Amino acid sequence: MKSHFQFSNKQRGGIFLLLAIIVIAQCVYAFGDFSKDEAIKNTEELDVFRNELDSLRNVELQNSKPKIYPFNPNYITDYKGYTLGMSNEEIDRLHKFRDGNQWVNSAKDFQKVTNVSDSLLATISPYFKFPDWVTNPKPKTNYSNSYSNNNSPKTYAQKIDLNTATANQLQKVYGVGEKLSERIIKYRNKFKGGFIADIEISEVWGLSPEVIERIKNDFTVKTPRVITKFNLNTASRDELVRIQYIDYEVANNIIEERTLREGFKSLEELTKVEDFPVKKIEIIKLYLHL
Repeated sequence: MKSHFQFSNKQRGGIFLLLAIIVIAQCVYAFGDFSKDEAIKNTEELDVFRNELDSLRNVELQNSKPKIYPFNPNYITDYKGYTLGMSNEEIDRLHKFRDGNQWVNSAKDFQKVTNVSDSLLATISPYFKFPDWVTNPKPKTNYSNSYSNNNSPKTYAQKIDLNTATANQLQKVYGVGEKLSERIIKYRNKFKGGFIADIEISEVWGLSPEVIERIKNDFTVKTPRVITKFNLNTASRDELVRIQYIDYEVANNIIEERTLREGFKSLEELTKVEDFPVKKIEIIKLYLHL
C-alpha cells in the first residue's frame, strides 16, 4: 500500500493541478449562468400568460358591472341616476324640472336641465329612449283637398238629400269614415222612407256634435218619410206609445199632466212630465202638434 502513495515532485504537482482544475470546474458549473436564452424564452411566455390573465380579469369586471338598458330619462330615480354616475345636484335638477309637469324630449334638453358634463352625456345618451311621437312625429295632414270645405255654409239647393246620399258622398265630410257612413245608412234604412228631419242624424251612434254640424252643412232631409202626427192635447195612451221613446208609463204621466194643466200650451211643457226623456224631446216633437 505504501508504494501507491509515494509520488515524485512532478507527480504531486500534476495531482494538485488536476484537483485544482476539478474544483474550478465544479465552481463554474455551480455558480455560472448557462440558461440565458431559456430564461428569456420563459419571460416571454410569462408575459403572454400575464396579459391573458389581465384580459380575463377585465372581462370579468365588465360582466360584473350593472348593464344599462334603454330607458326614458324623464323617469330617472335617485338610484338610477347614481348608477349612471350623476351627482345628487344633477338628479335634483331633473326631479325639480319634472315636478313642473315638463318633459325632456332630447339629449340636449337633458343636459340643459341637469347640467351634466359632455363626457357623461356621451356615455349615457345612447341609451335614451323617447316615445315614438317624440322621435318620429307624424306630419300634420292637410285635409283641404280630401274633404269638403265645411267652413262656408251652403244653401238648401246646394245640399245633398240625406235620404239619398251614398256612403262615398258621406265620407267626403271630415270625420266620417267608412264605419260611420255605414251606420248612418243602416239607421236610415231602419225606417221606410228614411229620415224625418235633420235632427235624427244625432241618433246615429258614434257621431260627435262637431261631425254632425259638418254633415248638416253638406246634407239635409229634402224628402222626409211620411209619419202620422198626433195632437198632444187629444192623443190617447195607445196613440202616444206609438211615438219613439214613449212607453206606457210615460204616456200615462203625459195624460195626467195634461189633465192637471187643462191642456198643454206648448210642446216644451212636456219636460215637466215625470220620467219624460228630456234628451229626446226634439225627436218626440216630430210626432206631435197642438
